[in-house]
Amino acid sequence: MTASPVRPLRVLVWHVHGSWTTSLVHGGHTYLLPTRSSGDCWGRGRAGRPWPESAVEVPVEELAHTPVDVVVLQRQEELELVHRWLGRRPGEDVPAVFVEHNTPKGDVPNTRHPMADRPDLPVVHVTHFNNLVWDTGTAPVVVIPHGIVDPGERYSGELERAAVVVNEPVRRWRVTGTDLLPAFARALPLDVFGMGLADLGRRTGVGEPRLTPVGDLDTARLHEEMARRRVYLHTARWTSLGLSLLEAMHLGMPVVALASTEAVRAVPAEAGVVSADVAELTSALTELAGDHGLATRMGKAAREFALDNYGLDSFLHAWDVLFERLLDEWEGVR
Repeated sequence: MTASPVRPLRVLVWHVHGSWTTSLVHGGHTYLLPTRSSGDCWGRGRAGRPWPESAVEVPVEELAHTPVDVVVLQRQEELELVHRWLGRRPGEDVPAVFVEHNTPKGDVPNTRHPMADRPDLPVVHVTHFNNLVWDTGTAPVVVIPHGIVDPGERYSGELERAAVVVNEPVRRWRVTGTDLLPAFARALPLDVFGMGLADLGRRTGVGEPRLTPVGDLDTARLHEEMARRRVYLHTARWTSLGLSLLEAMHLGMPVVALASTEAVRAVPAEAGVVSADVAELTSALTELAGDHGLATRMGKAAREFALDNYGLDSFLHAWDVLFERLLDEWEGVR
């Protein structure tokens, strides 16, 4: 059970990444989620998510009259929105942090972060890899790894197929490793879950049953279906650590993953196979397809590691520590 924070706060945060926000709003604060009648990306509110009652929707028209203790920013545009909607400047008139969910685009490793050199606005990276490759200058930096609401150990692996969870694999292509799917599909049939799967078969040249676009499922159904597949396949070349990978590990699934970004830290050897050699990864898929016992043992190790390193309590505790430090520093200079 997550301990209550030292002081409950009113935290303004946008619903940007559903899974990450799901974890955050399970903390002991009140989370204020901007809503607009259009329901667009700047005012999604809860968007129907079954979140705790402490996740409160606030119409943007009321934000100027709503007490806010701290702001959690995730996009550059939110700096201006806070100023416009609250009449306060993040980092200047109200304590704020900026969460960086993504790997940099451009001249890596020389890409400057948009919040670089801002002493008043700490940058929170969700992975150590992101912290390594972003240039944040003199801005304060904190790494708070992902934490997952545990879906429970549900792995059966009854289907000799691999689960792949990726959004917009056709549009994002090499970023998400979509070009590698034909090689993996030759080793083990793939079921692809996520948004934007139209034309995936034609673009990859692989049809059913070797590659089946399943579609975008609600979280409960997605977990149920993932756990029936023999192995979780993580194909991303250049994205931050996908929460679906950690969810798969919590479910008790063995993992086969590209050795890119944070995956090498998130998946220990006993939990699966991580490699930059596609041939090695395809061999691992074939081996796990033929050895359910090995897959089950690896899945149990994956779940144990995920609970120890990506559990919800550690995540929420790290955020409470950051909030406390931020408020103490803010009050100390006022």
